[in-house]
Amino acid sequence: MADAARGTVLPVRHQPPLPRERMILSEAPDAEAIEMDVVIVGAGPAGLACAIELARLVQKDGESGGSLGETQIAVLDKASALGEHNLSGAVVNPRAFRELFPELTDADFPFRDPVRDEAVYLMTETGQFRIPTPPPMHNKGNYTASISEICRWLGEKAEGLGVNILPGFPVDSLLVEGQNVRGVRTTPAGLSRDGSAGPGAEPPTDVTARVTVLAEGTRGPLAMAYREWQGITSENPQIFALGVKELWETKVPLDKVVHTLGWPLPRDAFGGSWMYPVEPNLISIGLVVGLDYRQTTVDVHQMLQRMKTHPFFRKYLEGGEMVEWGAKTIPEGGFFALSQRRYGDGLLMAGDTAGFVDVPSLKGIHYAMQSGIFAARAIFDALKKGDTSAAALAQYDAMVDGSYIRDDLHKSRNARLAFKDGFFIGGAKAGLMTLTGGRFPGGKISMHSDNEVPREVRPETPFVPDGKLTFSKVDAVFKSGNQTRDDIPSHLIVGQDISPEVAQLYVHLCPAGVYELNGDRLQVNAPNCIDCKATDVIGPRWTPREGGSGPSYKKM
Repeated sequence: MADAARGTVLPVRHQPPLPRERMILSEAPDAEAIEMDVVIVGAGPAGLACAIELARLVQKDGESGGSLGETQIAVLDKASALGEHNLSGAVVNPRAFRELFPELTDADFPFRDPVRDEAVYLMTETGQFRIPTPPPMHNKGNYTASISEICRWLGEKAEGLGVNILPGFPVDSLLVEGQNVRGVRTTPAGLSRDGSAGPGAEPPTDVTARVTVLAEGTRGPLAMAYREWQGITSENPQIFALGVKELWETKVPLDKVVHTLGWPLPRDAFGGSWMYPVEPNLISIGLVVGLDYRQTTVDVHQMLQRMKTHPFFRKYLEGGEMVEWGAKTIPEGGFFALSQRRYGDGLLMAGDTAGFVDVPSLKGIHYAMQSGIFAARAIFDALKKGDTSAAALAQYDAMVDGSYIRDDLHKSRNARLAFKDGFFIGGAKAGLMTLTGGRFPGGKISMHSDNEVPREVRPETPFVPDGKLTFSKVDAVFKSGNQTRDDIPSHLIVGQDISPEVAQLYVHLCPAGVYELNGDRLQVNAPNCIDCKATDVIGPRWTPREGGSGPSYKKM
């Protein structure tokens, strides 16, 4: 390839287009379609909060003699059970929980412990220096938690209100009539590797609805297809980071929430690590790296393994056992990457799908839940009026833009973007932004999309895991509980004529060993995929596959 010949790889040249034609279907639903009033795609905190709030509003309307009547709400999720595809650090701001459940106290929520102490360190290869905790990263009043456990708890609350929770139903397409979204079509199951129907094959299911909520999580393919179809843009493109996480049973307890900056990241990459106490003998540890990094051999999984050999981390982990592993992408573009609108005729977008993550504070769960609450209120009003057009659902955006979601993201609007020029320059700019409440620098820092950032072709640094403290990608995927059939059709769309240099980028980018370089040829091991969506950002496209595939997280 021409770019590789110059010693660089430009990912966008090798990335296939989004397969929009298979995700936006202008055809009538099947005659046996399941009829719902509202269908929510994704059982994460945004989708489940939306279902709970909407079910309560409908219930109150009925109790007060309202005219809405019975309203059927369905939540579809691609995991075989709730929580199995949800991953976060996680330290949770309880604000949205308190709004959604005003009758409960913090002690009733599915949290672990309040954050009692915290520390931030600047790491070198052999040592560390404690630095003052940046104001956005203060966690007083927040709680450690497992997002998997949170989603299971929210799911139980939703079912108790009569919501139809349907795990194992990934969604392949939006069904549209003109500009109106009329429902969804799920992914077929039981197909052979060549795509043919085997003896246990199950056809897709159509689910119709007056309103469809896309709460697919990060890089939701339906939301991306819908925005492209509708020509919905943003001031900056959305950018992403990849987080790789492990849970460790340890012999040495951790008594504080820890964040680190610096090593093992290269200086021109953005990111950092965390280490949180989950239980007295259970630690969450992970590393997040922005996907606008500059070398083809940056490997987040391998960096996390090397990081654990540092004396600071080793003293907690050595002699313990890694019990779970996982990875996911995180939207990091912030305020300027928010879409012009997050609504349409019969459709709303919420949570990570809409990009509601504040990078400086490392928070997204309470924004996701709050956006789900707002979506429910907009839907309820639209159903009461008998009008689910874009004009009727536009109040969703008004609620988001009039809330702390918009205020928080606007305050930190350039903080992540400042780091495009490197760690030290970015750190200085971000500090000034914090001091001035985001007023410095004025205006907007423009960004390229991650796939438009050139990557310098670099030789890889050999890494041999020991199987005790450090692990290969194959061993890590086993710890994710991956349930994918070996003979499943590939759900990954790879570009044509991938050179060894481009293949090397994909091999190191993917934390799950999906991509290998076999001689000069790229080999794709699709069943290894854990749905982190990393290569979807800059390389091969991820599309939905049969329900129950992927990881089965328990405490992530």
